[in-house]
Formats: sequence, C-alpha cells, structure tokens
Amino acid sequence: MIDYEKVKPYLFKFQPENAHHIAETVLRLPNVCQIPFNGFLESHFIDDPVLHQELLGRVFYNPVGLGAGFDKNATMIRGIQLLGFGFTEIGTVTPLPQRGNPKPRMFRHIEEKSIQNAMGFNNDGAYKVYKRVKERYPFSTPIGINIGKNKITPEREAINDYTKLLRTFKNVGDYFVINISSPNTPGLRDLQNEEFIKRLFGEAKAITDTPILLKIAPDMKEEDAVNLTSFAVECGADGIIATNTTVDYSLVKHPKNIGGLSGAVLKEKSFAIFEAIAKELYGKTTLISVGGIDSAQEAYRRIKAGASLVQILSGLVFSGPEMIRNINVGLIKLLKADGYASITQAVGADRK
Repeated sequence: MIDYEKVKPYLFKFQPENAHHIAETVLRLPNVCQIPFNGFLESHFIDDPVLHQELLGRVFYNPVGLGAGFDKNATMIRGIQLLGFGFTEIGTVTPLPQRGNPKPRMFRHIEEKSIQNAMGFNNDGAYKVYKRVKERYPFSTPIGINIGKNKITPEREAINDYTKLLRTFKNVGDYFVINISSPNTPGLRDLQNEEFIKRLFGEAKAITDTPILLKIAPDMKEEDAVNLTSFAVECGADGIIATNTTVDYSLVKHPKNIGGLSGAVLKEKSFAIFEAIAKELYGKTTLISVGGIDSAQEAYRRIKAGASLVQILSGLVFSGPEMIRNINVGLIKLLKADGYASITQAVGADRK
C-alpha cells in the first residue's frame, strides 16, 4: 500500500471535502473497472477465524467497519472492502437527492486529530443509491444502509421519509440504521423521543425483516440514553450504534459554530455513553461502538465493554488506511494474549 504518511501532507493542502473527493475517485475504481489490485489493497483484508462472528444474520469476517458518512452514495463498496474493512455502512441516504449545507462544511482540527463536519446529508437520493447497491448486493461482506429524513421534510412527516427508505432498500441491505442523531439537519435530534421511536419501529417491522438499528447522539445524559435505547429495543430495534458526532465544541481549541465533531476528541465522551448503554443492554441486543477509535487497544476496550463491532471514520484521515489492518492484527494479538480462541469470548468480558 502507498505510504500514507508521505501522501498526507499533500492531501492536507486540499480543503477536507476536496481531499475526500480525491479518495473517493481512487476507491471507486474497483467498482467500475477490472484492475489488478492484488498486493496493493487486497492484502489488507484480514480474514482470521478468531475474528469471525455471526451477527444480524450475516458473517462478519472482522469487526472493524466503516462508519456512515464516508461512502454516502454507495460508490466505493468494493474499494472499501479492499482497504480491509469487515463491513461498510453507506449513507446517510434520504428519499430525495439533496446538496447538503453550504460550503465550506468540513474542517480539520489537526492538533486534536479530529474533524468537524456540517455536511447535512448530502447524497444522490434513494433511487440512484439503490441502483448502485443493487449492482453489488449480495456482497461478500455486510452492507449497512444508514437512512435519514430530507431537510425539507417537516418533523411531523419525518416518519414517512424513513418508511419510504425502508421500502426502497428492503431487499438490498444487510441491516438498516435509523439516523435521528446527526446535528446537521434541523430538528433531527428532536426525534430522539419515545413517541417517535415507538411509531417508527412499529411501522418498520411491518415493512421489512432486515435488522434495524438505532444510532444515538453522544450529547444526551447517560440516563436518558440508556432509557431511550432500552425502549427502542423493547419496540423492536435489533441493535444500537453509539455514537454520532458531538456538538460539544469545548473539546477543540478553535471550533467552528456549525456541525459535529468526530475523531480523537470524541473518544471518552463516546465511550462513556456506550458503556452506560452496554451495562443495561449487553446480552440483550447487538451493540456497535463508534467514536474516536484509532487503535487495536481502543477497539478492544469497546469490545470488552460489550461491542460486537466497532466503526471508524475520522481516524482514516489522520492515520490512513493502514490503521484498519493494524487494528485487526492488533486485536488478534490481544485476544490470544488473553487466552481467547474467538472474539465472541471477549465481547462483553467487562460485563461478565
């Protein structure tokens, strides 16, 4: 693989969103043409039985997934797998195409190894994204579909956007994620309430048998997060993803007044919410941890706290794709050092 530390200074000369488009251009190539990637990318996929898990009706060959927000339009599914990810989550997808918020809307906090984004669910819309996923599905590694409402959709009609998306993608994804936790769509986080969740999961379960997970924000009180996620599971949620980005701008020295923060500064805040939820829900549902995970040691901490899977995103910007392999290889070493023959034995070890 290309030495990312040599490439990074040049990428960082570009605006963050433009650098992302460069990465997308490269990673979409395996989707659109036959190129001999063996030895360049493919060797970074770790397929070791010690990391295998059967979850949500699929086999996950390794627990490190790509979080939503990177491959918004399902243009990089094959390329992302070649980087070494055990699963990917596309989106957030909305029913209608939308441009998102005005630019600039993505910012690097280099000293804090964090990203601030106010993208606003920019995507090609359900129809185009569905066509791309359909071309790939079923895929050798799991594909999640992260769904959200259009900005122009009033809050009182939001449920219609989610049910439309569930109907559109019900035959081409391995799991859905209900995104009501992004800070970049006005009023979206207001949907993190029991009334909406009860109605949504009631209608969703009548539409599809595909597992549906709920993604929550890190800015809730721990007690509220536990109560809300427990209620969601009672209503039929098949898993919880914790967490989305934070609007706690005090975590960086020079914040913008828009968007949410991800990356290293989110690590402890995200872990605190995740652990509170795991204390209540471990063993009752599938838990996925995301937020500031940048090493095998941090991934292992989340796994022992109760996460079956972890997701990374901003860490790619600062550490490069080599991080994916390093986390998986490191996890194998940590598991064996603790005497575990399978990752399933380590999941929730701190809860047992």
